[in-house]
Amino acid sequence: MLLSSKDVWSELRAKVEDISGTKLSSCYQCGKCSAGCPMADLMDIPPHKVIRYLQIGLGEKVLRSNTMWFCAACFTCESRCPKSVDLSRVMEALRAVILREGKSFVDPCSLPVEVLGGAPQQGLVSGFRKYTG
Repeated sequence: MLLSSKDVWSELRAKVEDISGTKLSSCYQCGKCSAGCPMADLMDIPPHKVIRYLQIGLGEKVLRSNTMWFCAACFTCESRCPKSVDLSRVMEALRAVILREGKSFVDPCSLPVEVLGGAPQQGLVSGFRKYTG
């Protein structure tokens, strides 16, 4: 069975491409992004598969994963990509889609007082911006 672009088009893919400014069809699945990612071992979907799932209309599976939350935005993926796909921006776009729906990855109220009292304030603020809606 052949898939057409109509079969795999999704609103999520369009949102991610719009927010990130990245054309997901540019990725041809070489896997260099996953091979070089320092956080890949923590992710339940490797970075190159995130792109593939979005390409073939399985975006809901990506949204249920933890992958985008563990992305360090170090740009190693983009620097290794032969097509200059900016996967860090794609991960940020996925986080934005979830946060815009009012969902959060971390509940600040659930953090122990020791963490809140001992962590640098700038680190807490930047973390809350990344992980809470």
